[in-house]
Amino acid sequence: MPAGLIESYPFSANRYDEMLSSRGEAREHWAPFAERLENFPDEALIRRAEFVRNSIESDGVSYNVYADPKGTKRPWELDMLPLIVGSEEWATLSASISQRARLMNAILADLYGPQTLLSEGLIPPALVFGQHGFKWPARGVQPPGNVWLFSYAADLARAPDGRWWVIADRTQGPSGAGYALQNRIIVSRAFPDAFRELHVNPLASYFRSMQDSLARLAPADGDVPLTVLLTPGPYNETYFEHAFLARYLGFPLVEGQDLTVRDNTVFLKTLRGLRRVHTILRRLDDDFCDPLELRADSALGIPGLLGAIRAGRVLMANALGSGVLESGALFGFLPAICQRLLGEPLAMPSVASWWCGEAPALEYVLEHLDELVIKPAFPSMRMEAVFGHELKGDSRRRMIERILAQPHAYVAQEWVRLSQAPVWNRRLLPRSVGIRVFASATGDDYTVMPGALGRVAPRAGMEVISMQRGGLSKDTWIRADAPVVRTSLLKRRLGVIDLVCGGADIPSRLGENLFWMGRYAERVEASARLIRAALPRASSTDADTVQSLAGLLEAARGLGVLGDIDADDRPENIEAELIAALLDDKQPGSVASNLRALSFSASQVRERLSSDNWHALNRLEQLLSEQVTSTDQALSAIDRVMQSCISLAGFAMDDMTRDEGWRFLILGRRIERLEGLAGLISVPMSAEPEVRERMFEWLLEAVNSIVTYRARYRRVPELLPVLHLIVFDRTNPHSVGFQVDVLQKYLARSSRELGHPYPSLMIDPLARRLENFDLTRFEAEDCELALGTLRTLLAESMSVAQNLSDEVHRRYFTHTLRPMQLRRVA
Repeated sequence: MPAGLIESYPFSANRYDEMLSSRGEAREHWAPFAERLENFPDEALIRRAEFVRNSIESDGVSYNVYADPKGTKRPWELDMLPLIVGSEEWATLSASISQRARLMNAILADLYGPQTLLSEGLIPPALVFGQHGFKWPARGVQPPGNVWLFSYAADLARAPDGRWWVIADRTQGPSGAGYALQNRIIVSRAFPDAFRELHVNPLASYFRSMQDSLARLAPADGDVPLTVLLTPGPYNETYFEHAFLARYLGFPLVEGQDLTVRDNTVFLKTLRGLRRVHTILRRLDDDFCDPLELRADSALGIPGLLGAIRAGRVLMANALGSGVLESGALFGFLPAICQRLLGEPLAMPSVASWWCGEAPALEYVLEHLDELVIKPAFPSMRMEAVFGHELKGDSRRRMIERILAQPHAYVAQEWVRLSQAPVWNRRLLPRSVGIRVFASATGDDYTVMPGALGRVAPRAGMEVISMQRGGLSKDTWIRADAPVVRTSLLKRRLGVIDLVCGGADIPSRLGENLFWMGRYAERVEASARLIRAALPRASSTDADTVQSLAGLLEAARGLGVLGDIDADDRPENIEAELIAALLDDKQPGSVASNLRALSFSASQVRERLSSDNWHALNRLEQLLSEQVTSTDQALSAIDRVMQSCISLAGFAMDDMTRDEGWRFLILGRRIERLEGLAGLISVPMSAEPEVRERMFEWLLEAVNSIVTYRARYRRVPELLPVLHLIVFDRTNPHSVGFQVDVLQKYLARSSRELGHPYPSLMIDPLARRLENFDLTRFEAEDCELALGTLRTLLAESMSVAQNLSDEVHRRYFTHTLRPMQLRRVA
């Protein structure tokens, strides 16, 4: 790196720079890191930037920007350089945020209780009752411990004079703490020496205090408290964070359909029955939580939830209706409210704000429009912030008309020139920066995370910081005065109760998605093998190969991989259809469409998958997005798909704990393989004798048994050894008999452990018929009669697979067989 790295940094004395003072020198708390930057060679910084990008990709860290072509796969944007804050400054910030969280909690308690702030005129009623954020059904609810606001976050910006201002309060379900933790994990590994030597405060203690507080506040009634993290689902923009936090905190990640309310008590639907839920840490907006009393068209909520909250049977963190405080129009009223409720001055000011619903404020806004930023007064309004100095001509006139037509709907705030911090893009570049600081309730106070989510504008000169508009993030390092003590979320000492409860119940939806993940993984692999067997034969003119291809295409059609095409069609048309069956995700039954379904099921169980497992899934999708125009390219793509499929199967067998969820993953794979094998084998067995043996080669390839056959018999495929290997041989993992044995084993175990009857009438008769089948019949003159019996057995195998799939759904996922058992955990 050139010696003048920091000297070449475009420093501006008109803005507060986080790294450099007004004289262009590194600030004291930045100096050690700035010196390291100066001394790093160019290649070292490039490698670190590459490490950060690769870590984001391999960990599957994503953030969904609406209407982005990448959808839920859009990678999280993280700058490798940390934002550094000194210990003294942080102590002041932390105390101010703790006070503000206490204030917000007290305001919620008053608004949903005695409403003295309204009666005394400290808050205009229009700011409460004139917005959707106030939830009338929550009026009078008394949460456990009087904690309405369990989690709080504040967006802060620094003005040119160096002072921090609150520019937004996040009170409904603050997001970002998980991303801050993920940023810390990655950046601390990119700069391990600097992280250690600068005595950066760890984050684990904050999350541990969160765990302890939720357990303490939970209305447990003598039970071991169960906390769940409620998510809207994988299409939410911050779903990665939900899954990451759930795994880190050790909480089940649930959607509304996973919970049910019985007798004003919330239960989690598990594979074992209903288990009581004591605390819900929610990432679902107020409106969608209970379709009975809030938004009636919500498919994301839990009917009757508010009744359970009202009865004090469950802790909701944060309380329903807490979104009422996310209005910037309240800023101007907070100093007086703080003095009234807490008896002390407001420690950290909000950015200067004028609510246009008051005549003097409206007059000021219209006179000073060029100096202000116009924002919606209420978060439910869909409107971007508008900078007054950018409004000219008709646009300015229209904005004034809109404000005058509905003055109560707008708030104007002082235009704060945000501070800047360096980002790395082959050199140091200044970008506008702000931070989101987090606090959680602990006793009568709030604990502030000793770190923050740094939020950076994506382009130079851009004043609005928004992740939805392509913003970057930063890890925020809070320096300590001395070496810090590293903490962990792991318990220091386990007791007997921990051992009893260590095997957490598997939510039914999670079990269902693992089941279908297994089915779709097997379907992707089986479809790819069929296409790989068909492609080289499609262009052949050899008569035997053409006859063989006819059976192969028939098998592909029967399994839904191909449409209506046969071996008499032109070779180029067959090749095009086969390539479409590989890559066209709009074509039902194609490898690509099955892969899309596999990815969806996997996204539903993200917190159960290792980073390596997730990386293999991402690699699969990337392979099928490549341009393929020829048979050679298609075969190459299939080979790489097969390698990734083998990786997924390996992770399932070697990476995952053998719990209930894992068994349903295996059940899904084996049921799918049983049905697919039986369907494939039936095609040659139904062919004319002179054609049948020409199909054995592709049949062995398609069921992944060609190598085993050649190693055993060292001759061309023949009827009897082929049938023995892929139908009856219980040592071959690609035989019908092997699938039946595995299904018997795991269905019996699941029935014993989960309390459902074993479906013996479905699977056991098939196992006996396979075991008692007389293979010598194929050596006698009644070979065709024996084949007829085999075809009946294969049809029965397909039927058993389909019926077992339906039975697993009825017994474990939809719970329609019998009323679910209510369980208490002592």
